[in-house]
Amino acid sequence: MRPSSRLFLTTTAIALGLGVGAQAQTATVELDTVVVEGAGTGGDGISGSQAAGTAPVEGYVARATTTGSKTSTPLAELPQSVSVIGREEFEDRGTQKVDEALRYTAGVFTQPFGFDSDTDWFYIRGFDATQTGVYLDGLNLYQYGFAGFSIDPFLLERVEVLRGPASVLYGGSNPGGIVNQISKRATGERLRYVEGSLTDDPNGSFAFDMGDKLGAEDGPWSIRVLGRVKGGETQTDYAENFRGMIAPMVAYEPDAETRLDLYGFFQYDNLRHTNGFFPYEGTVVDAPFGRIPRDLFYGEPDVDKFVGRQTLLGYEFEKEAGDGLTLRSKTRYARTEREEFGPYTFGFYDPATGTGFLPEPVDANSILGRLNFAHDTTADQLTTDNSATMAFATGAVDHTLLAGLDYKHYRIDQVQASGSAAPLDPIRPRYGTPLPPLFAPYIDETITLDQLGFYAQEQAKIGGVIATLNARYDRVWIDRDDRLAGNADYDGNEGALSGRAGLAYEFENDITPYVSVATFFNPQIGTAGDGRPVENQKGEQYEAGVKYDPTFFDGTFTASVFDLTRRNVVQTDPLTFLPVPIGEVQSRGVELEAKANLTENWKLTAAFTALDLEITDDIDPALIGNQPFLIPDVTASAWADYTVTSGSLEGLSAGLGLRYVGESYADNQNTLTVPDATLVDAAIRYERDDRGLSLNVNNLFDKRYVSGCQGALTCAYGQGREFVVKAHMNW
Repeated sequence: MRPSSRLFLTTTAIALGLGVGAQAQTATVELDTVVVEGAGTGGDGISGSQAAGTAPVEGYVARATTTGSKTSTPLAELPQSVSVIGREEFEDRGTQKVDEALRYTAGVFTQPFGFDSDTDWFYIRGFDATQTGVYLDGLNLYQYGFAGFSIDPFLLERVEVLRGPASVLYGGSNPGGIVNQISKRATGERLRYVEGSLTDDPNGSFAFDMGDKLGAEDGPWSIRVLGRVKGGETQTDYAENFRGMIAPMVAYEPDAETRLDLYGFFQYDNLRHTNGFFPYEGTVVDAPFGRIPRDLFYGEPDVDKFVGRQTLLGYEFEKEAGDGLTLRSKTRYARTEREEFGPYTFGFYDPATGTGFLPEPVDANSILGRLNFAHDTTADQLTTDNSATMAFATGAVDHTLLAGLDYKHYRIDQVQASGSAAPLDPIRPRYGTPLPPLFAPYIDETITLDQLGFYAQEQAKIGGVIATLNARYDRVWIDRDDRLAGNADYDGNEGALSGRAGLAYEFENDITPYVSVATFFNPQIGTAGDGRPVENQKGEQYEAGVKYDPTFFDGTFTASVFDLTRRNVVQTDPLTFLPVPIGEVQSRGVELEAKANLTENWKLTAAFTALDLEITDDIDPALIGNQPFLIPDVTASAWADYTVTSGSLEGLSAGLGLRYVGESYADNQNTLTVPDATLVDAAIRYERDDRGLSLNVNNLFDKRYVSGCQGALTCAYGQGREFVVKAHMNW
């Protein structure tokens, strides 16, 4: 039987009711020592036990996170590696999209298809996190098909990456790791901030951030409203875009132990498509006519469109109930509506024979074949997470126990259709040829996914020993209603257990080695060849590492090695064209990351990742032992930032960054190689008396490179040089 909205309402009411009534409770168990997870105050003025794990980051160095444990925990005590990118890094590097913010993060490969104005792309430890590994404030933004979410970075206070499986905390998710975006919140502080920016495309934006107390200065209510409008041209011809975003939020804090946040978010996007879908020959290597222009628009300017609307409504509640007990509840409704139309290229076309989808041009005058495509997609999701945390001591052992229940309801309604389109000359493109009507839809369906999970966690400390134990059970229901004549309806449910065990030792010299093992699952939508629903992806990870948090300067360092296996990867049988859950991929690697506020003047971040990805099972036996396409074997980066803090140049700062993207393969046969690339980013800023002006240049030397290929017909250019000028003011 499928869980209903009644379950959600019941669990939420219980959590809120416990929180309100907790002050009337008295402890009935006498303990030797009680260690209370205190209210504390984050750097943004937000009180509550979670504040340190969600507050603004000072410089580049964060000390705590909630992403790796659902409790505010020092980074050094987590048995997995976690990266935190704070607002200051966003600003210093002139971040325009969330995936840009993670360019300097270990274990993460972003923007494999270059600049994509409607999607933030993340690959963690070699696996795609874009659809099942993206979270906002600890709640999943589940994405399937074309029902994506793209959060404007101006909304965010920080972005955190948990590398490795997260099923023990969040249920089904990307096995390589997750990206958790942390929103700004109402703080009660008086905020009056505006900014304007302009790129060389040109593309401009205006944003504001306003906040204050509601009513009396010492009253419990506070408010904050953020907004942004952005639009103009891009590096692709004809591909103009527009975005509007508004995010109101209210906080209620009647006392130091209670906090309720209410928030909304609406974002509207209207744009034409950008880079991608170019063949290997003509991008990575020369075709007879040379290279396809980097700014080529492959669609039809008069009809190409992407329109998206995103709506989020939710709350977060936290209550310090005394005697070490903390109750938390958070719930969010999210809706995305997306509609797309327009041709895209897919290989070369031979006009003499009418043959398309060719990987190589037939002569120097060859043209690109095109297909037309359209979809109309709407997805709704309701997520809730309710938990209780108890901090106490038994003798010499300090405990933090966490237990909770979360639930996710997801429903997608989608129609997809394709059609033919006239070929396109990549060197002398001519647009305007009428598009024939689309063929009948090949997808017309609704799919519903429900996931109910129960989880528990123990974090124990005795002396320098830190032990973390997690257990979780999930039940997943999937139901498909096929509106086409084939009537491929199906429904099914499956249970899954997840676990994690971690052990660390914190030496007096601030070095903390750790080891952990974790299992995971990830639900998959679809049926196998026999008509049964496909099984969850499953697997396990072994990780070992060392973390160093020096006391003589503000910095944090992490080194980790891991062995991660993902099973039941769905593949298409080339003989029957039916999906088969047979694939298996192993990811092994080394990750190094450093973040430091070295002095009052210098800030630094650096990362290195070496991956060994291997196909260990495949429907095509010839591919076993090969490396999957798209993902580079090595990535590395470093960014240094210097600020003048005295003298006549006080307020002047400059930053310089290097990014290295190693070789990758364009095909799973490993016959086509995508070369490596080294990129340079730079910035100069001046800020004085609450006013600032900055210039960021990404890809300073305009390096022409291919960021990745997902097959010989689907390659994308990396983003070219971009200038971003921004001015801001506080008052």
